Amino acid sequence: MNMRSDRMRRWFVWAIVLIGWLPVNGAPARQSDDAGRNTLRIMSYNIRNGRGMDGVTDLSRIAEVIRKVAPDVVAIQEVDSVTGRSGGVDVLRTLGERAWMFPTYAPAIDFDGGKYGVGMLSKERPLSYRYVALPGREEERVLLWVEFERYICCCTHLSLTPEDRMRSLPILRREAASARKPLFIAGDWNATAPSPFIAGIGEDFQLLSDPEQATFPASTPDRCLDYIAGYVKHGQPFTRLSAWVPEEAVASDHRPVVAEVRLKARPEEIFYAAPYLQNPTEGGITVMWQTRVPTYSWVEYGTDTLNLKRARTLVDGQVICNGLHNKIRLTDLRPGQTYYYRVCSREITLYKAYQKAFGETAVSPFYTFTIPSASQTDFTALIFNDLHKRLPTLDALYGHVRDVPYDFVVFNGDCIDDPTCEEEALYHLAYFCGKVGASGVPAFFLRGNHEIRDAYSIGLRALFDYVGDKTYGAFNWGDTRFVMLDCGEDKPDSTAVYYDLNDFTGLRKDQVDFLSGEVNGKAFKQASKRVLLNHIPVYGNGDAYEPCPELWGSLLAKAPFSVNISAHTHQYAFHPKGSLGNNFPVVIGGGPGLDSATVMVLRKKGNEMRVRVLNAKGETLLDLKL
Repeated sequence: MNMRSDRMRRWFVWAIVLIGWLPVNGAPARQSDDAGRNTLRIMSYNIRNGRGMDGVTDLSRIAEVIRKVAPDVVAIQEVDSVTGRSGGVDVLRTLGERAWMFPTYAPAIDFDGGKYGVGMLSKERPLSYRYVALPGREEERVLLWVEFERYICCCTHLSLTPEDRMRSLPILRREAASARKPLFIAGDWNATAPSPFIAGIGEDFQLLSDPEQATFPASTPDRCLDYIAGYVKHGQPFTRLSAWVPEEAVASDHRPVVAEVRLKARPEEIFYAAPYLQNPTEGGITVMWQTRVPTYSWVEYGTDTLNLKRARTLVDGQVICNGLHNKIRLTDLRPGQTYYYRVCSREITLYKAYQKAFGETAVSPFYTFTIPSASQTDFTALIFNDLHKRLPTLDALYGHVRDVPYDFVVFNGDCIDDPTCEEEALYHLAYFCGKVGASGVPAFFLRGNHEIRDAYSIGLRALFDYVGDKTYGAFNWGDTRFVMLDCGEDKPDSTAVYYDLNDFTGLRKDQVDFLSGEVNGKAFKQASKRVLLNHIPVYGNGDAYEPCPELWGSLLAKAPFSVNISAHTHQYAFHPKGSLGNNFPVVIGGGPGLDSATVMVLRKKGNEMRVRVLNAKGETLLDLKL
């Protein structure tokens, strides 16, 4: 291969490597990124310049050993750089290309027309690196220091002479003490476990590899010379998860060692977003939030910020923890009372049968909420629909109602539409809740037909606490009754693109019994006003598929609702009582575009209720007294 084609091959390989680190289509950051990227797999390998126990020099074999382990970072010792012995090959760069990792080299000595030293391969591009000379009377030694975003990893091949190893120890301590990130050091230390050097390094470092597992000679190992350790003198910013020595007896004269650790998240990194309130019913309210790392979480709350109770979620005697989703119910709340609360999440870095390890605790600011009393007559609610994840549309609409004091918010379907994955859904949920201040006012998320579609549609349930644990239900806000219906999909279940995975016919039939019980129930009859909420219109859906009127029409015809608020058509409409056979006025919200979007303000004061509809320009389309 000529020099030009060799350069082209290298550029091609590195282009592929770099593509792996590029964001795809500007997608939002993954919620679980920190849990994943904080788990670090470190490998150390003395490769003897690729010469195996069989006397054969084979860099492909070394690269395959590394690929099988799939480490985040590899400390490599005994590496030639363009020497006569290596045939002019840059050994570390060649291994990096074959293992698809970034190479960082530190020469210790001049050798055979090139260099000889240590190196590091990493999945992540280093931020910086440097190397420091270490004592070595038989040959000079070096410490390679490589900094990454979250940690520092060092590689060294210590002297064969015990005195030089001990003289290296204060240098290693000095360098480690200067780090402002978790620091790890790995390499062939030419010292056995009972040696003074290993005892000395244990004063400032925790051994992460197992010194009881022999690494040399590779064919029949009888001693450990290769180690991985983490600096812990000023605290332990990581948890040791596991360690092992891969069964590799031929590729080099040493076996590699591997350790896996979990870096502890900083408190400010633990919360994904602010908490949001759900399901303010039956004298309680649900506080929900997500974290970026697994945690043990609880809520502290009270009528002031000094005398706090603690709530957590227990199921069958166990605390629900070690996950990313938190749903905690506060009960026995006094109606009309303002409560203060904050959420707390302590990272869990290790969860085993007989061993648990914890990181830092994140504590949110205090938020407030008020549970309405049964006799409360006044409230204001904001109602959005069909946002279809268009954040500028929400921004424009909210800008016209942000100064309106409101008690709760309704997202009436097709707001988190066609959710492909949890990360996408969470990104938009956090934005919606943050925009409307759902840490202080509850938000109701009704399901639209587009929330039923795509890969994460079923997973949306984990992000909400539905009233009655169903996508339809009823609740009181003061003396007003709200009834929520779920119309399902807007096409028959037999439609080919549903692949026989839907049964919304059954869901609609279930709501016949629910609706019958509701409109004949005490809470409905005693309410001063009654509001029907649903995404797909029962009235005013044009010529589209409409199974709901046939199923629910006879019940709704007799139900004295004050108003029905619907969505779905992407076209604002108002249908007065009786105009479509409807027993109550129907208001249908607009679409996702700035030219059609609407927000509704539903306000009740005393016995008077009004609904006002505004467009994205702030113009009032409807101001109706009900």
